[in-house]
Amino acid sequence: MISPRKSPVNRIVPIAVIAVVAAAGWWLLGDYLSFDTLRDNRDALIGVRDAHYVLTVVVFIAVYVGIVAFSLPGATIATLTGGFLFATFPGAVFNVVAATIGATLIFTAARWGLGERLAARMEASEGLVKRIKAGIDANQWSMLFLIRLVPAVPFFVANLVPALVGVPLYRFVITTFLGIIPGAIVYTSVGAGLGEVFARGETPDLGIIFEPHILLPILGLSLLALLPVILKAVRGKKGI
Repeated sequence: MISPRKSPVNRIVPIAVIAVVAAAGWWLLGDYLSFDTLRDNRDALIGVRDAHYVLTVVVFIAVYVGIVAFSLPGATIATLTGGFLFATFPGAVFNVVAATIGATLIFTAARWGLGERLAARMEASEGLVKRIKAGIDANQWSMLFLIRLVPAVPFFVANLVPALVGVPLYRFVITTFLGIIPGAIVYTSVGAGLGEVFARGETPDLGIIFEPHILLPILGLSLLALLPVILKAVRGKKGI
């Protein structure tokens, strides 16, 4: 069955909506989705959590999904809040689930809009563009895990690029969910210790993920993700 052809307007609408909401969010919410806001409202948040735990979990996940889906500022603060309100566990679970849902929404919107057409054009092209596409396709699992594990890759970039090169939805969801777990645990644990940080009048050390005892294991996972690519390249050179 041939799927109905999308008009140019329909292809642009999803990305346009995300761009507009993201721009408005950065303009209107940039000063509110911050560490200072979390610090100033910590008692109220704890009170609501203690009085309505399940509702707090649902609202927290919904807000986190919205932040990621529309690339709004505050994803790191949301992760810290998950740890602050719900401890490292189950806070890390809530953070990973919410981030995965939000990432899947923006991925789906991008692919539904421009991703399918761009992927088809890359597939039909010749020369360098086609070789790049073929290289990505041949190592999708490894590359998807890598961009999730490496702290230097912006989260929204890791959400959009796979949609523009034709990555299957199930593969995107699996690699996103598993790939963000290490970083989510680190930042959730930082959030779980915010009570002591607030008491000392300090701010959390968000650069902790670059500390050797944390960064090296993550880099080790990244190397493990790259291992199939390296082995394939070596075998190709040897003609195996």
